[in-house]
Amino acid sequence: MSNPVLEARNIVRDYPASGNMFSRGEPVRALKGISFTLDRGRTLAIVGESGCGKSTLARILTMIDRQTEGELYIDGQPIDIAKAPATKAQRRMVQMVFQNPYGSLNPRQKIGDVLGEPLKINTRLSAAERRDRAYAMLEKVGMDPRHYNRYPHMFSGGQRQRIAVARALMLNPELLVLDEPVSALDLSVQAQILNLLADLQDEFNLTYVFISHDLSVVRYIADEVMVMYFGEAVEYGAREEVFADPKHSYTRTLFAATPRADVESIRTRLAARETATV
Repeated sequence: MSNPVLEARNIVRDYPASGNMFSRGEPVRALKGISFTLDRGRTLAIVGESGCGKSTLARILTMIDRQTEGELYIDGQPIDIAKAPATKAQRRMVQMVFQNPYGSLNPRQKIGDVLGEPLKINTRLSAAERRDRAYAMLEKVGMDPRHYNRYPHMFSGGQRQRIAVARALMLNPELLVLDEPVSALDLSVQAQILNLLADLQDEFNLTYVFISHDLSVVRYIADEVMVMYFGEAVEYGAREEVFADPKHSYTRTLFAATPRADVESIRTRLAARETATV
């Protein structure tokens, strides 16, 4: 039985265009009727080049931006922040992990404060309870609880992304929107973060929207794939169907232009690199 956590129906997003003193410019349509359904515990990968509209869609899904037209449902609840602000409970259901973990972490905050802040704002937990939750979440993402009192600059890129994932999970969300979460990381670290995300999804029954410009990196983690091109969803289907028989010419072009970046391919390239340096 279908159990949708996220449903989009004909989502459109227009932005005003600059005009002149005599006329107003025609609005720019960044999203052109995006529709999909995502069931609990599943991963939808949204793939496309820069400017295709995938980050605009992410801002709507995370209730940062509003849709111009269309309907958005999160756990069956209609969401349209142009008509009514999202409630705290609704915002807790959806969290986001950004591409640049260092840019998304306050460099002046210790990691313990970074993790505890969502709880301080949204719950009535005591300081001791917030600390214990932060310790437990650090362990969940493969970090040492002793890192609690350190600052973001003291960690590698992969460790900072683990911290960003931990922060996103502090409020027990149902949906994570991951915007290019591994593109800024080295190949070996990409594999580690992909494995971590898969493990966390299994443990917490999380639902992911995984946004990437790289079609092949999502093959390891995605259940469904949606390919976007100039604001349109030109291909949408189960992962194996899209990879085995891409229907749209743009999808085929992406396959041809993108190196294999799934976990096994990453390991193969690393092994070849090590052999070459011996």
